[in-house]
Amino acid sequence: MNCTLMHKNIEVAELVISEPAAAITDIVTIYNPEHIPLGVQSIRGGVDVGELNDWLRSRSIPASRAGVRDLYTRLGRSSTEYLVLKCYGLSLSDHYWIRPAASGLVWVDINFFQNDFSRDVGEMLFGREPADRNNIKLVSPDNTSDGWLRKKWIIADGKRVLVKGSSAPWKQEPFNEVVACAVMRRLKIAHVPYTLMLEDGEPYSLCENFLSVETELVPAWKVLHSSVIKDGDSDFTHLLRCCDELESFERDKRRRLRFYASFTVLR
Repeated sequence: MNCTLMHKNIEVAELVISEPAAAITDIVTIYNPEHIPLGVQSIRGGVDVGELNDWLRSRSIPASRAGVRDLYTRLGRSSTEYLVLKCYGLSLSDHYWIRPAASGLVWVDINFFQNDFSRDVGEMLFGREPADRNNIKLVSPDNTSDGWLRKKWIIADGKRVLVKGSSAPWKQEPFNEVVACAVMRRLKIAHVPYTLMLEDGEPYSLCENFLSVETELVPAWKVLHSSVIKDGDSDFTHLLRCCDELESFERDKRRRLRFYASFTVLR
C-alpha cells in the first residue's frame, strides 16, 4: 500500500509498504529530508529502505517483552510488527505516524496525546481478556511501546499514564523506580515522578507521560548515530559535537548534560 510518513502535519516521505510483512518496500519521494527521524539518515548520506525499515521495526513491541507470546496466541500471529500499521505508527513518545494514501486522516484527530485509544493490547499483554474478544481493537500506543517489562498505557483523569510491571523472582523494578525518583527529588534534579501501585499482590510503577503534542523524545543513542565518531573521541565528546551540529543544546546547558550523563553511569 502507498503511505506517507508524517511528522505531525508535515509530509516527510512517500512510501510503499507491504502489509503482510509490515515492511517498507520502496521510498518513492522524500518531501522534507530535515524531518527524517534522527538516526535514520545514513552517515554515508541519504536514506535507504533498510535504514527506514530498521526505524519502523524499532517501533514494534520487542519479542523479549513479558507477555508477548500470549499476545501472539491471542492474535494468531508470530510477531507484533504488523501492529505498528494497525495504529498508523502512532506513539506517545514522538510525533511520527504513517498516513495511508487517500485516507484523509489528520494528526489532530488521531494522535494519542489528544484522543482516546483502545486498551485491548495492553490488557492482553497483562494476561487479561480484552473488552470484547470478538472485536479486538488495535489502535493503541501499546503497539509502539518499547522495553522488555510488561507495560501498558491508560488514561487516568485525562492524563496518559504508563503502568509498568516487574520481573521474577524479586519483582523489584517498580520499587527501584520509586526509590530513584525519591533520590532525584532530594537532589533537586528534574525527573519524572513515579508512584507505586499494588494490584492482586503484584507491584506496578506508574508515571505520567512527560511528552506532549509540543514535545517528543530523542534518545541520546539516536543523536550519537547522527554523524561519524572521530578517532580518539569518547562517546561523550562525540555526543557534544553531535549536539552542536544539530544545535540541540545551548552551551550553558553542557554542564547539566555532563552531570546527567555521569549520574546515569553511576546508576
